[in-house]
Amino acid sequence: MNDTVHLYLVMAIRNPAFQASAGEEHQVFLKDLIARGLLDMTGPFTDGTGGAYLLRAADLETATQIAHGDPLHVSGSSTLTVHEWRVRRFP
Repeated sequence: MNDTVHLYLVMAIRNPAFQASAGEEHQVFLKDLIARGLLDMTGPFTDGTGGAYLLRAADLETATQIAHGDPLHVSGSSTLTVHEWRVRRFP
């Protein structure tokens, strides 16, 4: 079993039929990810078109499964894409 954790960038782009209630439910979803130790960081785009978050997961399939549980995706309010991200951090 591989216990390696990778980082996955989830980009959420708002659709024309964006529902404010999905945005509120999305915040609850993110709090749950924090409680489960799966969320590294999150934030909206300053232009209001959506946002992104960084998930910790074992593989792309798991990360995609988690992201597809996001109320933004479930409601069709946003289009989510998931990308494995090899982050480089500098001092």
